[in-house]
Amino acid sequence: MMATMQETGIMTMMAGKIKLPVSTAELQQQYKNAKPFPHLVIDNMFPDEVLDGVLNEIPPLTDDKWVHERRERLAKSNLRSAVEFEEKGYQFSAFVNSAKFLYLLTELTDIWSLLPDPYMGGAGFHVVPKGGKFDVHADRNIDQNTGLRRRLAMLTYLNKNWKPEYGGQLELWDTTGSRCERVVEPIFNRTVIFEVADQNFHGVRPVLVEDRARMSFAAYFHTVPDEKFIPHASVYAPTFYDRRDPLRKRIANEVIPPVVYRVVRWAKGKK
Repeated sequence: MMATMQETGIMTMMAGKIKLPVSTAELQQQYKNAKPFPHLVIDNMFPDEVLDGVLNEIPPLTDDKWVHERRERLAKSNLRSAVEFEEKGYQFSAFVNSAKFLYLLTELTDIWSLLPDPYMGGAGFHVVPKGGKFDVHADRNIDQNTGLRRRLAMLTYLNKNWKPEYGGQLELWDTTGSRCERVVEPIFNRTVIFEVADQNFHGVRPVLVEDRARMSFAAYFHTVPDEKFIPHASVYAPTFYDRRDPLRKRIANEVIPPVVYRVVRWAKGKK
């Protein structure tokens, strides 16, 4: 009875803002039983008009608000900071980081005491242009600003009239990172929620079309780490792991704060 009352209360508070295909209790069972690791794929979770407003505010990639990551394993662009959001983006970010939404995520995943990330570290708008990709990996498990443990990732796709031949699909891989077990098309108003864990490998297929970019809004949710927690950066699947990187470089990527690491790289480039 208590769980039913709690679920009803949460969804009542979300009226007009969230739509779920079945009850939160059913979705929690789907999440826990999903293969290859706990996740949900929910279509039309948010009102279309809300995401239309968010989509219309994405700045052009020529704007200096973007950080462009172009590496061997990763090619995508992230908004530089959450303070760059315009009004609709700010409202959406505030909503998904609100207490109501955190309680909803707890109902969906059974992960309690979730914490928001108003700084949107590594989150916010993600844009993958032609040729862009993200090799198979398990996510960084720590927020570098707060030191909190990442527990959940949420991706909401903003791609209207997206076709399979455009590429950009999300792949979910087995715990060894050797076999793709689910492919998710990045269509408009499709939301993917999955657990961040060391063996939860996933990746993004290359985008194949010249005149389209794969766009999404990403958010991470956290808990306080316990004494057994071991922080790490993204872990790439064995078949993509580049052992040519010097050991000292891999260690630097793991332990040096990003701001310091970027300053060191800039200083070397000026010599």
